[in-house]
Amino acid sequence: MNRDQVYGLCMQMRGRLRQGWGTVASDPREIAAGTRDQLWGKIQQRRGISQRESELQLEDFMSRNRNWWDLSRRHRAR
Repeated sequence: MNRDQVYGLCMQMRGRLRQGWGTVASDPREIAAGTRDQLWGKIQQRRGISQRESELQLEDFMSRNRNWWDLSRRHRAR
């Protein structure tokens, strides 16, 4: 396990804490930020890549799948 993987685990923990705080504070933005941090940490941990590279991969994923939530809600409504 390299340093980047350990940092990925820390990011996942940070995301869980942030998500929990968002739940307690009833702040949907903080919940979303916590979920994003968890995903970022998982990418970094599993692939063992640098923080910047994992951030770029997450941004790429988010930009390609920007409207997945809206599309899934529309599909279920039919």
